Amino acid sequence: TLFRSPMDASPGKTGEISIDSGFRAIMFTDLKDSTLMTTLYGDAKALHLLHVHNALTRNSLNAHQGREVKHTGDGIMASFTSVPDAVACAIAIQKAFAAYNQEHPETPLYLRIGLSAGEPIEEHGDLFGKAVQLAARLCAHAEPGRILIDQVVLDQWQGKELTLSDLGEVTPKGFDHVVRLYEVNWAEA
Repeated sequence: TLFRSPMDASPGKTGEISIDSGFRAIMFTDLKDSTLMTTLYGDAKALHLLHVHNALTRNSLNAHQGREVKHTGDGIMASFTSVPDAVACAIAIQKAFAAYNQEHPETPLYLRIGLSAGEPIEEHGDLFGKAVQLAARLCAHAEPGRILIDQVVLDQWQGKELTLSDLGEVTPKGFDHVVRLYEVNWAEA
């Protein structure tokens, strides 16, 4: 028997009700050199630049049905019920930062993004588990201005073709198995 709680269901675009399966795409962002920004520009300017990061990231989250799980100080952890929404959001974020950098070459901002997917455990609005940890590791592994995804995200991708670079296999810190990484070539999307 399937139980539908009003809290677990939401109307779809066509009027159907979708059940929350627990499957999530998890995104971590990390602003490059956020500590150095304070040294270079002072506290007030560095805080302003963090606010720019927050606005650019949150605008894309809102446009792609992302939920901000928490702010990490110099980044954001977000979740999505749809992998295509998560990937589209990551691309939109990087494009927003690129546009900002063209307009503000004196204070460029570069963001790393990592995406994984799975069934995290939710507690008090926060998410925990392997998919969360892997998304954080992918973000840490990414070069500034890059989006890294794992095989699970690629397997769940159902949108238009992505231009990817296969980065091979790595064993992320704390994991006991290799993970194949891909870089999303967002400038071509």
